[in-house]
Amino acid sequence: MKSRMLTNPLEVLEIANKCEACFVSMVDEARMPYLVPMNFGLSDGNIFLHSAQTGRKIDIVKQRPDVCVCFTTDNKLRWQHEEVACSYSMKYRSIRAFGKVEFIEDLDEKIIALNIVMQKYTNKDFKYSIPSLREVLCWRVKVSKWEGRVYGY
Repeated sequence: MKSRMLTNPLEVLEIANKCEACFVSMVDEARMPYLVPMNFGLSDGNIFLHSAQTGRKIDIVKQRPDVCVCFTTDNKLRWQHEEVACSYSMKYRSIRAFGKVEFIEDLDEKIIALNIVMQKYTNKDFKYSIPSLREVLCWRVKVSKWEGRVYGY
C-alpha cells in the first residue's frame, strides 16, 4: 500500500479541520527545534491560534516568525501478518502548513480570531471582556504552502 500526496486543497483543509489539535514547530535562538501542541481554528487558508502573552514559544516566534504546523488524524495500526513485525504499519492522514506568524493586536480582530478557534470546538461565538482581550495573544499563521499525505485510506 502506497502513500499518496494530497493535491486537492479542499481535502487538505477537511483533514486539518478533523483534527483536535495541531503541533506548531519553530527554531529557537540556538537553532534547536521547539514543538508545542495548540488548539486552532482555520479560516481563509490561515491558521488561528491563541496563547499567553509571554513564554518561550512567544520569545522564539518574535525572533523567527517562520513555523511549520502539523496536523494528523485517523492513525490506526495495520498489519499483513500478526506474527511478522515488519508487516506492521500505521494508516494516517497528515497535513503540514508552512507560514509566518503575525500577532493580532487590534481588539476587534482578536474577537474574530478567538471566535474562529471557539467555533471549531463549540460551534458558538462568544463575547469577550476588554481585559481578557488584552491578556490573550492571538496568532495568525499566514500559510504559504500546504502539503499532505495519506496512507492506507
